[in-house]
Amino acid sequence: MKPLLLLISLLILYPSAGFAEDSANGGDSALPDGEEVAAHINSRDEGQAVSRKLSIEMRDRRGKTRQRETMSYRKYYAEEKRTVIFYLAPKNIKDTAFLTYDYIAPEREDNQWLYLPALRKVKRISASDRGDYFLGTDMTYEDIKLETRVSTADFSFQTLGSCDADGKPGLQIDGTPRTADIARELGYSKTLSCVDSEIWMVRKSQFWDIKGKLLKTITISNIEQIQGIWTQQKIDVENHKTGHSTSLVFSAVDYQSAVPDDLFTTNAIKRGL
Repeated sequence: MKPLLLLISLLILYPSAGFAEDSANGGDSALPDGEEVAAHINSRDEGQAVSRKLSIEMRDRRGKTRQRETMSYRKYYAEEKRTVIFYLAPKNIKDTAFLTYDYIAPEREDNQWLYLPALRKVKRISASDRGDYFLGTDMTYEDIKLETRVSTADFSFQTLGSCDADGKPGLQIDGTPRTADIARELGYSKTLSCVDSEIWMVRKSQFWDIKGKLLKTITISNIEQIQGIWTQQKIDVENHKTGHSTSLVFSAVDYQSAVPDDLFTTNAIKRGL
């Protein structure tokens, strides 16, 4: 049979075959577009405030590990989200602390501060530093700040189709930096995420560096409802270029106890818990 006749026959027998690629690239009008998916992610209930323990394990390519124990707090205000992390152990990094103010208004630059006890100094993290890696982990300052959310100020999003992560069906969205300057600041030229469309949480994300090479994969697991709020309890990050990896485990998660406002100040991170 001639190629053209064969193609026509296949399309008659399997009419959906010719549209698989269009559907995978957002051609299915039944799927929400990428900006809608991002809006759902960012409007998900995270509670007014939360406190939790965070254990961090970092592994190099030879399997050598380092452990960190921290206490983390987050609270929403009318105009911003504030997050603070206090390091409790080991001794050589104890009393290090990180504070961030994430403003709702996209035109307003977020504020981030790092307290280093060895220097007895609070260092302000500028926007140009937000793509730097956070205290030896495989997450950047910006990754830590965003947590389970995505930045619509930095990226435009497109729905590519369906996906599966951790056995859960979801929607795959592609993120593209809005400008070349943003790509350089963040160190990412592209992101690809699988979003659980029942609870609107990202379960897996891949990141490409500014040269277009796969840089790292973030996998979020052990997602359960705690006090009525869907909560991540483990994050695994694999750096494909260095062979380094990081695991973050959350415990003692509490959305109901009061979180004092005075924890979210530069004086508080100098003072410590």
